[in-house]
Amino acid sequence: MDYMSKLREGAKNTIEHLTAEFTNIRTGRAHVGLVSDILIDVYGSKTPLKQVANITVSDAKSLTIQPWDKGNLVQIESALRSGDISLSIVNTGDAIHANVPDLTEERRNEYKKLAKEKAEEAKVSLRNSRRELWEETQKAKAAGEISEDDMYRREQEINKFVEENNKEIDNLLTSKDKELSEV
Repeated sequence: MDYMSKLREGAKNTIEHLTAEFTNIRTGRAHVGLVSDILIDVYGSKTPLKQVANITVSDAKSLTIQPWDKGNLVQIESALRSGDISLSIVNTGDAIHANVPDLTEERRNEYKKLAKEKAEEAKVSLRNSRRELWEETQKAKAAGEISEDDMYRREQEINKFVEENNKEIDNLLTSKDKELSEV
């Protein structure tokens, strides 16, 4: 079963990446994932916000960003304003309060479309992994390392595994679509 471990690891990483991508697609509710990976220009390098500040959810519609070094407030505010999240930002001098606006129907549809694109990218990644593993299997057959029956048994096993993961991706997409549809 060693040939499947590479596929399993790739599928696990693909699902984790998709889940992280879906976290960054906002639903009109505040959550730390909205801003945690925004790059801030501090100390001469681009650093994710989560590494220079404490980010907390104040309530369903607002975040509080408390930098560890107050000298970074201006850079954090600037990065938040230049992002595509459309947050309303208030700099209090000690922290930044970010309010999440309600989603319009048009924006919801854009996010749904983006979620579908991300899900399709994940499926493509799985298909590429399947193709690579199938090519390796065919080479092993050509080299006489496995029998023809083993080659086709592997093909069925690989296809079954990919189908199961595609269903998981579809379930994640359905859940995200439902979440985006809530008003």
